[in-house]
Amino acid sequence: MNNDLLNILSNSNKDIDNQMLMDYLAGKLSGEQKHEVERMMADNQFMDDAMEGLEQVKDKKNIEFVVEQLNRDLRKKIDKKLRNRRKRKLKEYPWIYFAAFLILLLLVVAWIVVYRIRRGG
Repeated sequence: MNNDLLNILSNSNKDIDNQMLMDYLAGKLSGEQKHEVERMMADNQFMDDAMEGLEQVKDKKNIEFVVEQLNRDLRKKIDKKLRNRRKRKLKEYPWIYFAAFLILLLLVVAWIVVYRIRRGG
């Protein structure tokens, strides 16, 4: 099976083989293996929801396409969030630089004033 197909389930549960999950969806597991997957799904709400969504695909041949599309959409959303986060950070930095410059400027002015007062004027 295509390795990209397994990406969406790669972090869902480290205790279960992703190939086993895909075989479960395809109906290729024995009764014992099927029961084991169902037990693990009962213990992991995320995996249960993911499997429930994938089971709703009417044409099981389209599962590969659906999972690939989900992976693509997930990557796009993550990339968009990262870009937005970087833009937000860049917008915050000018204020930090301005504040640091202003503090330094005030310190220099204060030092000059104190120096002139001590010197007598």
